[in-house]
Amino acid sequence: MNNHYFSSKGLHLNYSLISDMIKENSRILDLGCGNGYLLKLLKDSKNIKGSGIEISQEKVIECLEKGLSVIQGDIDEGLKQFSDKSYDYVILNQTLQSTYNPDFVLEEMLRVGKKCILSFPNFAYWRVRFNFFFTGNMPKSRVLPFEWYNTPNIHLLTIKDFFEFSKKHNIKILEGVYTTKAHIKKGIQYSKFSNFFAEEAIFVITKD
Repeated sequence: MNNHYFSSKGLHLNYSLISDMIKENSRILDLGCGNGYLLKLLKDSKNIKGSGIEISQEKVIECLEKGLSVIQGDIDEGLKQFSDKSYDYVILNQTLQSTYNPDFVLEEMLRVGKKCILSFPNFAYWRVRFNFFFTGNMPKSRVLPFEWYNTPNIHLLTIKDFFEFSKKHNIKILEGVYTTKAHIKKGIQYSKFSNFFAEEAIFVITKD
């Protein structure tokens, strides 16, 4: 996973928000699962049956050392080893923007998962806009910390982009959470102008 900002315990600050979206005893597939912290959290707190896919061999080894079921693989190549609707939830946390074929990755996760949980940094967040406008440089922030020459992000998107994509591809958004500094933001400015005020978006989506 990419662009993570962590707590003092080394856990990504949106993990608890994702955990709240998941029912106990669910079957979970975590795409780009990194070191396996989210899978381990869900296993301990929600008694889930979880699997993961991670491209880094080093991180796969760390997952296996945690007792997790994780395989090495590239999600850009698809999920052909998994049958339709074989998982209750497929998670793609802060990874979509670093895939080469995000539309194909979304199509595959929606095929495999009854529901999917997707999070990404919102490139239209007001601080990012202002940074770009006033400095003329590619923006950097807590969730977009890289330089232009070493960033893993190749398909940055906004909340508005995702709504338009979902409408075009008949994706149903079941729930949307907008956060800044990993805290849920509520109020009319966030419900009406999330594309401007939210630093990150977390969506629960599905497709018939």
